[in-house]
Amino acid sequence: MRPTESNKSLGLYQMNKKNQILSICLILFSIFSAESAIIQFYESSEGMTFLCMKDNKSKPLKVLTLQCGEAKSIGVPSNVEVNYEMLTGKKSHCFNFYEEHKYLLSDGDTLCVRTYKDGFAWKKNGSSKIELINPEHTWLQNWTDCYEGFFPKDQELKVGQRIGYPALVEYKNGIFGLLTESGLTSKEAGVSMYALGNNSFDLKPDGPENGGWQTFIVGTLSDIVESTLVTDIASPSKLDDTSWIEPGVASWVYWAYNHGSDDFNIIKKYIDLAYELKLPYVLIDAEWDRMKDGKTVEDAVEYAILRDVKPMIWYNSSIGWVDGAPTPKYRLNTPEDLEKEFAWCENIGVKGVKIDFFSGDTNRNWKFMEELLEAGARHHLLVNFHGSPLPRGWQRTYPNFITTESVYGAEWYNNVPTFTDKAATHNATLPFTRNVIGSMDYTPCAFTDSQHPHITTHAHELALTALYESGIQHLADRPESFLEQPQEVKDYLTNLPTAWDNTILLGGYPGEYVVMARQKGDKWWISAINGTDAPVDLTDFDYTRLGIKEGNLNIQLFEDAPAGSHSKWQISTAATLPTTIHLQPRGGIVMVATPNTPQ
Repeated sequence: MRPTESNKSLGLYQMNKKNQILSICLILFSIFSAESAIIQFYESSEGMTFLCMKDNKSKPLKVLTLQCGEAKSIGVPSNVEVNYEMLTGKKSHCFNFYEEHKYLLSDGDTLCVRTYKDGFAWKKNGSSKIELINPEHTWLQNWTDCYEGFFPKDQELKVGQRIGYPALVEYKNGIFGLLTESGLTSKEAGVSMYALGNNSFDLKPDGPENGGWQTFIVGTLSDIVESTLVTDIASPSKLDDTSWIEPGVASWVYWAYNHGSDDFNIIKKYIDLAYELKLPYVLIDAEWDRMKDGKTVEDAVEYAILRDVKPMIWYNSSIGWVDGAPTPKYRLNTPEDLEKEFAWCENIGVKGVKIDFFSGDTNRNWKFMEELLEAGARHHLLVNFHGSPLPRGWQRTYPNFITTESVYGAEWYNNVPTFTDKAATHNATLPFTRNVIGSMDYTPCAFTDSQHPHITTHAHELALTALYESGIQHLADRPESFLEQPQEVKDYLTNLPTAWDNTILLGGYPGEYVVMARQKGDKWWISAINGTDAPVDLTDFDYTRLGIKEGNLNIQLFEDAPAGSHSKWQISTAATLPTTIHLQPRGGIVMVATPNTPQ
């Protein structure tokens, strides 16, 4: 349903002339819940204040004020339906609707405000000042040009401290909000938050350009995690032909061998791994242009094609970290060089490129990334950005934008010892923060150790492969580690989807635990991890939201073996989903539920 002239309960427009207060009210429908939430906002001399109610019987809860001063409504509100398909992401079919209002501000600027079924967004020139109203908890990430940081809970901020999107806020009564950005164009610059004190922030673009749509997803944690608002706001696909775009799983060399892509024999091992596990892709990482022993990247690409594995290769963007950074460099930085290089990739059989080391949210970066995506589309290349800004919904606009990093992921086991103790909590925070807003190339699943050890369990590591959404899911561990796992684990990796038809949060709390269900076809992958150092028993799951018949299932369960066992795994089958899930400290579980007969 969406706002119509004949259904005033969906789009209520009122003007109180005495108080000069404008009120817009939209019902937020949850297709999996009998309850509905309501988003409201009103205008006053200070600006726009947004509210949320869990249902029409609840008291409105103020969540955010946009401090834009007095605003005069102009024009007639418009109602727009958003309905599209995605090749990657948490849902294959996305639907939303919004009501848009325009205002003239006292400084002459125009403010556009949209209310959606799961949030709201606004767009104006320059910066915006906001206040988060009485948050009980926050999870805020310090800004870096590559968005690779933790989301500490209730961080004490200094005035002027720069915070990167997305920002998660918990209010009372089970209401959460996630502030981020979408709909950015290549003529604009990315916005980040600057602390002003007392839960107030200045939202400023990284340069003289304007920012995109400042976007606030609001509701329960399920509403946050399941929302597609970021891609709903983004521009529709610019590609006419997307038949060549295929998400999938890849073997990946860097986690175990920092400089392994200069060695044909090491690359060959990862190609053979992909062949053995029937993974569609292999990523040949940095320094392939310096391959030893007379071998070249063309030799590696040729070998991959002979093994029916699609090769992808790495490039340095050469606009961020350059001095002392890995090669190849300066191959993409003029239109002529970019066209020549990507034509060469297409000609020799490369199917995708990973481009690394950008330099933040400036317009230069966004403009260059658009050029890379458009050139990639011309030459049928998937594009994966690393060391890059946060995605702003561009996977809808450019479906060949298959994934992006913008996350403190498993490669950090290679860099510093910090991640060992923080990984479990961080892993249980990302589904509520970074991965909400787009594909996340965390590079999961390591059963052995890199330069620094991990203390998450085997089942925790396996669970990350379905818990995290990424159009290309790069598997971190060594070939010999994967190949020595039980056959059931190898089969699981062979059959793992990386683009989903539906996503449902069954339970969780940031940093503590998460239980996520993702659907592909008639199957469900249900994964859970424990972000704490203590065992937990989880109950009260609403499996009816999955729409599958209990007792009509073939369920394969991957759990951690009991303490003291000689094996790391406890693998079993069942006909019904468990009412209680037991998770060891930093542990996990994955369940693959297949109907015995079509649903």
